[in-house]
Amino acid sequence: MRLSKRVLTAAIAVTTVALAAPAAMAPANAKTTVKVGLAFDIGGRGDKSFNDSAYAGLVKAQKLLKVVTKTVSATAGGAATEREDKLRLLAQAGYNPIIAVGFLYADSVKKVATEFPKTRFAIIDDASIALPNVSSLVFAEEQGSYLAGVAAAKASKSGKIGYIGGVRIPLLQKFEAGFVAGVKATRKSATVDVKYVSEPPDFTGFADPAKAKVIAKGMTDAGADVIYSAAGGSGKGNFENATEASAAGKPVWTIGVDSDQYLTASAAEKKHMLTSMVKHVDVAVFDMISAFVKGKKVADNLGVGAGITGRRYNLKNNGVGLATSGGYLKKLKIAAAVNAAAAKIKTGVIKVPTVPAA
Repeated sequence: MRLSKRVLTAAIAVTTVALAAPAAMAPANAKTTVKVGLAFDIGGRGDKSFNDSAYAGLVKAQKLLKVVTKTVSATAGGAATEREDKLRLLAQAGYNPIIAVGFLYADSVKKVATEFPKTRFAIIDDASIALPNVSSLVFAEEQGSYLAGVAAAKASKSGKIGYIGGVRIPLLQKFEAGFVAGVKATRKSATVDVKYVSEPPDFTGFADPAKAKVIAKGMTDAGADVIYSAAGGSGKGNFENATEASAAGKPVWTIGVDSDQYLTASAAEKKHMLTSMVKHVDVAVFDMISAFVKGKKVADNLGVGAGITGRRYNLKNNGVGLATSGGYLKKLKIAAAVNAAAAKIKTGVIKVPTVPAA
């Protein structure tokens, strides 16, 4: 996640929604309603994955904490300064806290947070900014992906499994490493075909379902019958392929990512969605806002460098896990194996790798 970042442009996506805030919910040093700014990653609202999970946390804060919100959305292409400009405009307009959804905002958050030391910032999926007004909200994606690997190995009949990552970067390789480890620990003879939709500095792999579908088809044509896609909006291509392949006599299970994608899948796609590796970005967003409203900070010591604080979400604090919608894990008698693996990860018996094996 700390690789070179492709330049992005940003555009205002949602108008401000104002709701009255009770005085008891205001931060100790504030006299006005809390105004929260949120900057979406590539794909923005409607990706039914990473960004939509973040938005769910924002909506929860609107309803329960009565905050005012405004969002901006990043898109591929353009100048990096435009991303900074969007964050800067939010800060100038009094939005505080401001939450950046995705590691691609790291340089911009560092710069703008330095300019506005009294504004609280948070960034999801990055832990490189050592500033007192920045919270890093990160996840143990490898742990949830390990469980997805256990489920895939148990569900597969062919022993051929696929992994589709959005972009080949350290973050997505954490998903890959955990997934492959889970598959191999459960079924040594199984093979995992690993492919990425794009290579950095091209980050379109998070929003290219057509290309992901081609990759998924290649995997099913080669015999894969379970495919895990950790690719944001591109995952739609994996789900579409499963529907078509199954109709053509090649049944294939899919595994979604970030949010419980069964809940937003079509009726046809739900028939093939084994589970989703849920990454509770919504919880992280709500935690950040809730803490600010109470006059507190999300500032745990992450142990990754002096001055870098925030919160790490893992299996122990329910930050990641597997969705059970559809009931397939239970129907296929997979749930027990998944739960056993989760317990061993929590106690440290299983140490999940974060880097793919050479």
